[in-house]
Amino acid sequence: MADFLLIHGSCHGAWCWRDMIPALTDLGHTARAIDLPGHGGDLTPIPQITLQAYADAILDAIDKPVTLVGHSMGGYPISLAAEQAPEKINRLIYLCAYVPKDNLSLAEMRREAPYQPLMPAVMRAEDGMSFRIDPAKTQEVFYHDCPDGTVAYANTRLCAQAVAPQETPCPLGDNYARVPRSYIRCMDDRTIPPEYQVTMTSQWPPADVYEMPTGHSPFFADPTGLAALLSQIAG
Repeated sequence: MADFLLIHGSCHGAWCWRDMIPALTDLGHTARAIDLPGHGGDLTPIPQITLQAYADAILDAIDKPVTLVGHSMGGYPISLAAEQAPEKINRLIYLCAYVPKDNLSLAEMRREAPYQPLMPAVMRAEDGMSFRIDPAKTQEVFYHDCPDGTVAYANTRLCAQAVAPQETPCPLGDNYARVPRSYIRCMDDRTIPPEYQVTMTSQWPPADVYEMPTGHSPFFADPTGLAALLSQIAG
């Protein structure tokens, strides 16, 4: 059985894995989630939040090798964690996540996509150091296929997202290359275009790429299905 460490995406926190932890536990696995700096219950001030701080938080949470799952923005810090301590990670699983490439920042990758469905929902802070998602648009971009009550649950918990980690490139080398990795494309995603998820994984071995028919939040839309797929991937 696998030991899963679940890493959230932009503006989210460990709370978004609410349904996944019991779903994975029911399959015999262990699973836990953490708040990255500045998210959920972590009160790190926005100016102190960096991509390295995210990676440090992940590595600090690992005392034995894990299957590391990163959702959306979480693809960047899980990749950096793998580069810096590959011995702590049995496998990386990218869940409709950005996979760092060509020394580009996440923001540069987002702009490289064929379209940017998230941007109309983004509300920038006056100082430009963070952004939030318009509560009136979270259902449209994150939760359109999720059960009733999801939007209300999430809107009270979504937080400001520091910009600095998303403007930081993530150079990867041999350490990262030796960590097994898998990708789950979400084919009705309205945050990261499914076409771009295909582009990011076009050179991957087909056996390492999976698909779900959901939007950007399969942990709410289909936790049982996602847990079964994660279990299959982890072996």
